[in-house]
Amino acid sequence: EVQLVESGGGLVQAGGSLRLSCAASGFSFDEYAIGWFRQAPGKEREGVSCFGSTDGKTYYTDSVKGRFTISSDNAKNTVYLQMNSLKPEDTAVYYCALGDIPGTTASMYDYWGQGTQVTVSS
Repeated sequence: EVQLVESGGGLVQAGGSLRLSCAASGFSFDEYAIGWFRQAPGKEREGVSCFGSTDGKTYYTDSVKGRFTISSDNAKNTVYLQMNSLKPEDTAVYYCALGDIPGTTASMYDYWGQGTQVTVSS
């Protein structure tokens, strides 16, 4: 059974940093795509970043470029999202998702974590 468990969310002041973790189990950590999404109250789920293990390419939505970094540790079966220079508009529930091909469309992913709350105060 595939399981994704996010952690690392919390309350931080604007300008601060958080590192989200997505611990994955139940699948081969050799070829995969991981996406980080977020959903703020009253808004649609938004693709933030994604990573494909086959070519190692990463993608970031414009609003987080230069501030967020996605990375993976295959030995720990964990994918991270380092978030720096956080802004109040980054406040949302953050989800990691597993699929075959990296992309920013939620329907491309088959498995989802439960989400972790990130709140950035001004």
